[in-house]
Amino acid sequence: CIGLALVCRHGRACGLAHIVLPEAAGRDSDRPAKFADHAVPVLIAALGQHGARAGALDAILVGGAQMFATGTGMEIGARNEAAVRAALVQAGIPVTATATAGSVGRTVRVHVATGNVTVREAGSKEVGLR
Repeated sequence: CIGLALVCRHGRACGLAHIVLPEAAGRDSDRPAKFADHAVPVLIAALGQHGARAGALDAILVGGAQMFATGTGMEIGARNEAAVRAALVQAGIPVTATATAGSVGRTVRVHVATGNVTVREAGSKEVGLR
């Protein structure tokens, strides 16, 4: 999966989506943010309700690790990241930091009061990305 953090440069709002699949492909869901093609516009709209414009947002991507040694050929983490990046390009939002790929799971935190984003890899200490 990919953790997508959108943070307003002007401190107005920030949000986080947990993206599990690259596209909805016609599937309806009560959790649209689980699909990359829906998550980006849904998160932008939610932040817009709090005064953040898409042009003032930065994106931070975390996750997308290949967690299993035996390749399935699906490479879902890489596909999720590519789909999120494509949606961000379409929305005009730059990716300013990443902690993606590899084979180690990660945890992302968005510190709402400050707009800081941190990541912790399994077995490591938390570090700042923004």
